[in-house]
Amino acid sequence: MEEEVINYELRLYVAGKTAKSVTALANLKRYCEEHLKGQYTIEVIDLLVKPQLAEGDQIFAIPTLVRKVPEPIRKIIGDLSNEEKVLVGLNILPR
Repeated sequence: MEEEVINYELRLYVAGKTAKSVTALANLKRYCEEHLKGQYTIEVIDLLVKPQLAEGDQIFAIPTLVRKVPEPIRKIIGDLSNEEKVLVGLNILPR
């Protein structure tokens, strides 16, 4: 039986190029390459450029990572430096 491939749709909300935002994106890319290679898309939304997009995903703090797909939607706030917490939060099984 073939394992079903799940594609993760991830959105990272940031506000400009702050140290925390840059760190969050770097951490996210690293985890995705390690654990979801070829199975993810990352959309970075800068709320300084598009503040209206914060409302749709109910963003109250930044950086915030939102897993849109697979459902249910999950959110993680912060610079994503705790890999274990991020993987558990996104429900990703470590490879």
